Amino acid sequence: MGGIRETDEGVLVVEGAERTLTYTPRLVTLDDGTTIAHESQGGGLSSVWAADLGGVFVEVAHLGHGPVGGELVMTVTTTDDPAHTTVAVGDLWTDDVPAHVAPSWPVAVDLALGLVGVRTTLVHPDISKDQLEDLHQLLLGALHG
Repeated sequence: MGGIRETDEGVLVVEGAERTLTYTPRLVTLDDGTTIAHESQGGGLSSVWAADLGGVFVEVAHLGHGPVGGELVMTVTTTDDPAHTTVAVGDLWTDDVPAHVAPSWPVAVDLALGLVGVRTTLVHPDISKDQLEDLHQLLLGALHG
């Protein structure tokens, strides 16, 4: 039943039995044309949006602004294995921490860490919880010196 795949363009596609969703770090689109974006990106989302795609449950949340603003984190759970989640952190992740860090960025990463459990796979990008924790510490260091 359904699943998650990444396209050549780096977009995540989540397929349920009834609907399909396309995820990018600041825009989520359903196959019926519905779009979800944060208010700062011209959308109507202020915090959380959720849907059942048909055996695949998706939550999209704005946890705080990252390097660009309006970044969306997506959590996916299937009825086949409800104890396993997949979390996409999108552009909250960076390989290089800039000199200036928005105060909400480390908070957003901290909240994203709260979504990661023992049976969670981090995707978009494929990173580990330890790498996300290291980023959080680097962001705090850049913010607070």
